[in-house]
This record gives sequence, structure tokens and C-alpha cells, in this order.
Amino acid sequence: MMNAGNQNDRPDMPAVDREAMRPLDFSRVFDLVATPHMILDRDLCFVAVNRAYERVLMRRREDLLGKNLFEMFPESREPEERLRASLMTAFETGEADTIALIPYEIDLPAERGGGRETRYWSATHTPILDDEGRAIFVIQNTNDVTPIARMEAVERSSAQSGTAELALFRNAEVVEAAYQQTLAENEEFHRLFSQAPGMIAVFEGKDLLATFVSDSFARFVGQRPIVARPLLEALPELAGQDFTAMLGEAIGEARAVTREGLKISLRTASDDVDGARYVDCFCNPVRDAQGSVYGVFVQGVDRTEATRAAHHQRTLLDELNHRVKNTLATIQSMARQSFRDPGDMETARYAFEARIMALSRVHNILAERRWEAVPLTELFCGRAQSVACDRIVRRGEEVLLSPKSGVALAIVIHELFANARQHGALRDDEGRVEIDWRRDERATDRLFLTWREILPPREAAALRPGVGIRIMRSIAEGELGGSLALDVGDTGLICRLEVGLPEVAGFVL
Repeated sequence: MMNAGNQNDRPDMPAVDREAMRPLDFSRVFDLVATPHMILDRDLCFVAVNRAYERVLMRRREDLLGKNLFEMFPESREPEERLRASLMTAFETGEADTIALIPYEIDLPAERGGGRETRYWSATHTPILDDEGRAIFVIQNTNDVTPIARMEAVERSSAQSGTAELALFRNAEVVEAAYQQTLAENEEFHRLFSQAPGMIAVFEGKDLLATFVSDSFARFVGQRPIVARPLLEALPELAGQDFTAMLGEAIGEARAVTREGLKISLRTASDDVDGARYVDCFCNPVRDAQGSVYGVFVQGVDRTEATRAAHHQRTLLDELNHRVKNTLATIQSMARQSFRDPGDMETARYAFEARIMALSRVHNILAERRWEAVPLTELFCGRAQSVACDRIVRRGEEVLLSPKSGVALAIVIHELFANARQHGALRDDEGRVEIDWRRDERATDRLFLTWREILPPREAAALRPGVGIRIMRSIAEGELGGSLALDVGDTGLICRLEVGLPEVAGFVL
């Protein structure tokens, strides 16, 4: 058998040029390409230009690199917006975008007379993607078709037959006009959908890539960048939530899916999970021309405020029912105490009505404050107790009582005032009442209140157990979880009251 040998030994084959097999220097190839090319970053600043681009634009690369495209080549609004839109489309979609024909002015150098000259261009913008598929640069291939445009002007004036170049130019004009009309129509639909009051979004593929979101949807997610990004990359907190599962269900099962009051939790700018949001959500699969599902169309209505209002209303109704029951129980207890072995039925009836009026006053205070809290000082208000204000001395920081403790203390304080008017310091014009309250510095969960009556020098009335004392002690030790101590000093009655602070809404400094 003959030995095939090495093909380099064959006389009809040239020897391999090892030098020619070196890796290509693509930067050199880019620079030698005959048609104008340049590369922009996401800020639309020049990263690279080739020699052909320098020649046709009559600018040196040293003057362009690092500079913004529209700062170096400013134009009127319409051409600049068209060019910017084409570049941004390539960046956002990761797909090439073409402008068939666009007039654009450039500055002429001094050796060519200076000034500005309108030239006609055809450009293709191709994105350069990173490993994750995101466009980081766009390379522009530009063709200057100004000579053909000028040829058309001459041909029109002389009525001569057109050339192949002119036919191509006219076709480019028609294509570009149709393309711009389509863009305008798409832009109008985009504007209408963007301004829709309900939330609208379109997600595509298994990664749920966002291709469109309305303004209301963008506001709902906190204006975070979401278009052209996978849903869980843009909004990672949605992982494992029902909203993401709902989108996957609509795509995977190729059917419409609806949820009312869907709970969605989104993060704030500080990366803390915000309170729950509630949305009525409607998802419909999106199909291509062959009927295959490739995405999902989402419509949503934010029902958060309505849901919270309904929940708040239910809570208020439950709380109202609870408070009505407590109030009825309080009235029942007062009636039992007031009419237990009354010596004088008319006096007992009057005292019972006065206690009901005290209960009514504190309910009015709560109603004015939406049943949130009762300021302690309101219970000692001279106007509310039908006592001149200069006869009541109050010392202590303001305390906001919870509705339950406010109602309970109102009855206790009413009994103290009623006793002072009938038997104590407020029986005549010379006496007064001093009221002090504080928190224990060592046990901040307790409130201490002292009621001290100041009488003119005379023999103080003896303390006799009665209905009022029984009511005060029952409320202090039962409803307020504290204690009540009564004594008669040299100047009159002294009452020391201790209240559990868990029954207090808070302190205002």
C-alpha cells in the first residue's frame, strides 16, 4: 500500500502559512471595514469608531471617544428622537433595529466651507450582549445615501428615467415612511395602554420577561425598572407568592386565570417588606400566529384601600359590639349598686342618672376622637364636671387612656367629684381639689394618681362607706386591675389610685 503521507508533502498543495493562521485582530478588522461603523455604550457615548466613520462624518476619533452622540451631533427634534428611539430599542429588546432612511445634519469642517449640511443616512443598530443576555453596547452600521438623494432631485427636474439606485432609494423612502407610520400607531396604542387606569403588563417566556408595563403598574411596584427584565430578577420578593404562580398557571395550562383580592407583598426602597397589597387580577395567555402560548397578558385593579377599609369596618363593628356589651355591663353594675337597699329612692335615682350622664360625657369624648383614646386631663375638666377651673389644680404629664380604661376612670372621677360637691371641698366656695399623677420610675407599667381635697380649717367630715365607694373600689380593683385607698386628712379627703399601665394607650410628653 502506498503511504498517504502529509498533505504538505504533495507537490500540488502549497505549504501551510503558519503566520497566516494566527488569531485575527478583530480591532484591526473593524478599523479596516469599508463601511462606517461605530459602537455606543448604554449612555450613548462613543466607545469605538472605524476609519470609514471618521471619513464620512469628517471627525477624528480622538474628538469622539467618550463623548455623547447627541452632544457631538446635535439635530432638530424629530430626527434626533427617531435615532435615539432606534438605539434604545436595540438596548431594551436585545434585537437589531433598522432605520431605512433618515435626514440628519452634520457640521462641515472649515476646509469645506464650514456650516451645516443635510445628509441622508441608512443605519442598522445591532446590540452586543453580555453573558446574561443583556445589551451592553450597540454597534451602528451607517450608510450615507446622500448622493442617491441628490440624484433623485436631478432626475425629477430633468424628467429622465430612474436608475437602479434611484429605485432603491425610493423604496427606502416608502419603507421608512410605512415604518414610521407603524411606529406612530404603535406609540399611540402604547400611550393609551400606559395611561389606562387599571394595571396592565405583558410577560413572556418561562422567565416571565416583562415586555410592557403600564404607568399604574409601574407605580404599584414602586417605579422599579422592570421592562426587559425577568420578573423575579426585577421583583425578587415575588418568589413563592401566589401572583407568580398565577402567571405560570396561565402560561402552563394555556387558560385564563382570575383571582379577586389576591395578596401581594412588595418591598420598599429600604428593602423591608411592605404591608400586604390586595389586587383583583386577570391573566390571559398570549398566543403567536401558530396558536402557541408564549406569554401572559395581565390586568389588575388595586383593591388595597378598599380591602383595608372593609377590614377596618369589620374590626370597628366587632369593637363596637364589644364596647356596647361592656357599657351595658357597666350600667347594670351601677344600677345594682345604686339601688341596693336605698334609704331614699329619689336620691338613688338622681345619683344613678348622674352616673349615666358621666358615662355619656366620656362617650362623647371618645366619639370626637374616633374611639382611639381619652386624654386624662379631659376627665378633670372643670366644664365637664360643672366646677370652676380655678378650683381644680392638676399636675402631671398628659396620658392617653384606652377606651376601656377611659370609661372606667370617668366613673371613678365622677364619684370623687360628686362626693366633693355634696360632702367635701366643693361644697362651698372656699375649697379646692389638687390632682397629681405620675408613672413609677422603677415600674413603668403602673400609673399612680392622688386626689387631695383642700378644705378651710375646720373639722373634716368622717368617711362613711356608701354606694360611691363601692363603685370606685369595684372599678379600680376589677376593671383597672389596680387598687384604691381612701383616707381623711387634716384638709379633707385623700384618694390614692393605682392603675395597671397596660390599660393606658400611651403618654404624651
